[in-house]
Amino acid sequence: MTIMDVFLELALILIVAKLFGYITARLGFPAALGQLIGGILIGPSILGIVSYDEGVRLLAQLGVVMLLFLAGLETDIEEFKHVGIPAFIVASMGVLVPFILGYLGALAWGYPHVQALFLGGVLTATSVGLTTSILMEMKKLRTRVGTTILAAAVVDDVLGIIVLTILVGINTRGSVYMKDLLIILGEVAVYFLLGLLIGTPAVKEALKASEKITLPETVTAMAIAIMLIFAYLAEQFQIAGITGAYLAGILVATTEEARKVTDKTVTIGYSLFIPVFLVSIGIESDVRILTTAGTFALVYALLAIIGKIIGCGLGAVFSKFRPVEALQIGVGGWSQGWKLPLSWPTLHLKRGVFDRGVFAIPVTMVVITTIVTPFLLKWAFSRE
Repeated sequence: MTIMDVFLELALILIVAKLFGYITARLGFPAALGQLIGGILIGPSILGIVSYDEGVRLLAQLGVVMLLFLAGLETDIEEFKHVGIPAFIVASMGVLVPFILGYLGALAWGYPHVQALFLGGVLTATSVGLTTSILMEMKKLRTRVGTTILAAAVVDDVLGIIVLTILVGINTRGSVYMKDLLIILGEVAVYFLLGLLIGTPAVKEALKASEKITLPETVTAMAIAIMLIFAYLAEQFQIAGITGAYLAGILVATTEEARKVTDKTVTIGYSLFIPVFLVSIGIESDVRILTTAGTFALVYALLAIIGKIIGCGLGAVFSKFRPVEALQIGVGGWSQGWKLPLSWPTLHLKRGVFDRGVFAIPVTMVVITTIVTPFLLKWAFSRE
């Protein structure tokens, strides 16, 4: 693909994003649903007119990072301070219940013990990019429910790493070394401690110093650089880059430049990067796999939805949320995306735990859960 082809591909993606998003918004659904549908239409599922090369994929990755950065910028800081324990409970239950359901379901279907463990483990992973976009669009992000969903996603990220480490240890050595878990917990603790203790004053000083550089949009450029640095460091500490971007957004939100940065980032993000990300979800959701999906793949997708909704919902009930809020947190907590959930089965495919047949099961699950996410979020939040 030549650079000119990439230009045309990006132009098509942006037109599809805004056109289809507008149509679904007029119909009373989140614009993200239309962007998802538009991506499916131009992707390999139907028309196949977008090749989706590495350049476009990079823009999509920047889009989800910028989306979570914006979520951090728009997070109610005081509310965030009060949802720590509820978020931990919600995330813990949102990992435990899906894991048990996935494991028992796979065993009942006749899969070997190790494969059943890993199929259960895949259901613990959560990717909140699509959910975040919809919450922001519905003006629900700065609520107690919205803040809890995102805070729980941060905890879920850490718990998912721990679950993966345990399962890999069981598969390769037959046991789990406590040293491995302590190393992971240590890395996570170091990242967040350094991020908060050193990052907080460093971010403020960096943005303040950038104001002295008399070039256009220097403060915004510095804020985006901070976002990318936090995302990069998160990946180095085995944490999702989007979690690092969310933390960066929260820290920038405490500075005097927060409003200016937010307005400019919204313009930059929603003009290019975020629409490319949302359409890319549809492009990667090859719905043709549904025509060949086995019965267990469909059951597995149902277990994914039920497990997260029940698990996160119960966690919210235990944290004294109202029933309707618990439902909203349950629905918001189960959203699956492509990067995090599918990184698990891809790793297991390489390790020989999964063969191609088993690999198709979580792929089918992600396609189904991605498609129904906007509908369920709309339904859950319309019950208020």
